[in-house]
This record gives sequence, structure tokens and C-alpha cells, in this order.
Amino acid sequence: MISINRKTSLSSVLAATLILALLLPAAVQAEETDMNSIVVKLGFDRVPDESTCQGADVSPEIEIQGTNAASLAVIVDDPDAPSAVFTHWLIWNIPPTETIPRGIKKITNIDDPFPAVQGTNDFGEIGYTGPCPPRGKPHRYFFRVLGLDRILDLPAGASAKELKKAMEGHVVQKGEAVATFGR
Repeated sequence: MISINRKTSLSSVLAATLILALLLPAAVQAEETDMNSIVVKLGFDRVPDESTCQGADVSPEIEIQGTNAASLAVIVDDPDAPSAVFTHWLIWNIPPTETIPRGIKKITNIDDPFPAVQGTNDFGEIGYTGPCPPRGKPHRYFFRVLGLDRILDLPAGASAKELKKAMEGHVVQKGEAVATFGR
């Protein structure tokens, strides 16, 4: 009887050890993912007309939570564009902030409400240019916020490709929100 209990106890201990060995890495990975995530909130599911070609075409407010990076970059793009992913906004070297206010000026180097640098979008313009998809099915617009471990040494007016290359190896946090717009 004693040997049966020892076998049962040993089996229980081995099973519990195996379960812990399998679950512990997943728990650690989930914690690391949470530490590396930025919460991005737009306050809308459909891009408001004022932030599109049907309105004043002003950048919308973006709320950011959970950042602990040295600087932030924002990329807004449309993966549903007819020819390829279409970039609407590139802005980087943003100091850590909880809010990017609406209506950021369309100039290469801004000082207000914070210092930052803007790139050339796929319209060939500096700063934010809002959605203006062809008539038909609504498109998705991804507002990606990336936390970086440093300020980027990248000139104003850079393209999305140049910004992504400059960020390689320096992204420490990520977050995104998606909104749609159609005409």
C-alpha cells in the first residue's frame, strides 16, 4: 500500500512539474508582451469627416497609454489602397506623451505642442493627409505608435521606407488602433 501511494505522489509531483514547466514561459511571455505594448485609443471607429478629404483634413487626436520609451513615432497607413499600402502620416522624435492633439501643423519640424519631425506621406506631402479612398468599400486605417529607445537621426521629409529603416533595432514598444472610412 505504501509503494502505491509513493508512486501516486511521485506521479502527481511529476505532472505538476510538467504543467508548471509548460505554463511558466507562457506567463512570462504574456508579461513581457504587456510591458512592450502601448495602448492606442482614437475615440472613434470611423475616421471623422474633419480628418478626411471630405472635411478640413486635420490630424485626429491620439491617446497613448503605457509608454516608457525615449521617443515615439506614429505611422498611419491604409493597407486596403488599390495599388499597395498607402501611408497617410509619418511623425517621429515625439517625446513620451499621453496625447497627440488633433490638428498637428503640416510642417517638417514642429515645436508645438511638442518638438517632432514629420515625413513625406504617399500623397507627396509633409504631415498628415487624411483618408480619401475611391468610392466603394470602406478602407481600414492603422494608427501605429512605436516606442523607440532613442531619438532618430533622420532628416525631415523622409519616406516611410526610410523611417522604418531608421527604426530597425530601436523599437521597444508597439501599439495600434484601427478605424475605417469610406465614401
